[in-house]
Amino acid sequence: MKLLRYGPAGQERPGLLDGEGLIRDLSSVVPDISGKTLSRAGIEALRRLDTAALPLVADPVRIGPCVAGVGNFIAVGLNYADHARESGLPIPAEPVLFNKAPSSISGPNDPIVVPPGSSKLDWEVEIAMVIGEAAYDLPEADAPDVIAGYCVCHDVSERAFQNERGGQWTKGKSSPGFGPLGPYLVTADAIAEPQDLTLWLDVNGVRMQSGSTATMIFGLHFLVSYISRFMRLEPGDVITTGTPPGVGMGRHPPRYLKAGDRVELGITGLGTQRQQVLAHG
Repeated sequence: MKLLRYGPAGQERPGLLDGEGLIRDLSSVVPDISGKTLSRAGIEALRRLDTAALPLVADPVRIGPCVAGVGNFIAVGLNYADHARESGLPIPAEPVLFNKAPSSISGPNDPIVVPPGSSKLDWEVEIAMVIGEAAYDLPEADAPDVIAGYCVCHDVSERAFQNERGGQWTKGKSSPGFGPLGPYLVTADAIAEPQDLTLWLDVNGVRMQSGSTATMIFGLHFLVSYISRFMRLEPGDVITTGTPPGVGMGRHPPRYLKAGDRVELGITGLGTQRQQVLAHG
């Protein structure tokens, strides 16, 4: 099942993508695609719906971020060995965790606005997990029970803010528009093997990143368990899980995004995103 949110920014309505690729409105069924909706019971109730009876949504329509009310937006750094090497950093012995501000979340095709003072704006395609059940100190074997689904995340990064402003990665990861999510949330039961999906990203039509979740250092289920040792995960929380090699910072010479650039990215079975880079102001 593919769940989504559509409509103007800040006024999104819940929906789902039917078997023919058409958007069906869920407003009469749930208030939004958020924590309560994404529980096991909530998803099962949606699965029982007669989707053909739901109202069709006229196209075209803006697609918003695929989950609302995100409390924790947690990110994993250096989770692909090749990306760690291109960053000039050692392969971590344990997952590197940092936060992205929930206010950075945007729709999958919304523009990326260059923040004031930016000089090293970079791209990162990632697979994100959305939590559907509360979890604290969770055994890895139980991790699948709390994952509501998966989506594409663009972990947009400002490398000067991240690496040259006091060592706090959150600074370079949290500007408005730095967390496009979607186009939809694919429920976990619809992804047979999340640890074997292809990720890719193009800038101006040129392939920059190509990788597979099979090459992660720390797997998806391990990450849920590991993170839950340090915090209580809540329904609707998002965990974005690291990027494969090919980021702008790792190129020789480095290549960063600028106003006018076009970025397209996607993951097998999870859809694609398209963003235009705009100048600030």
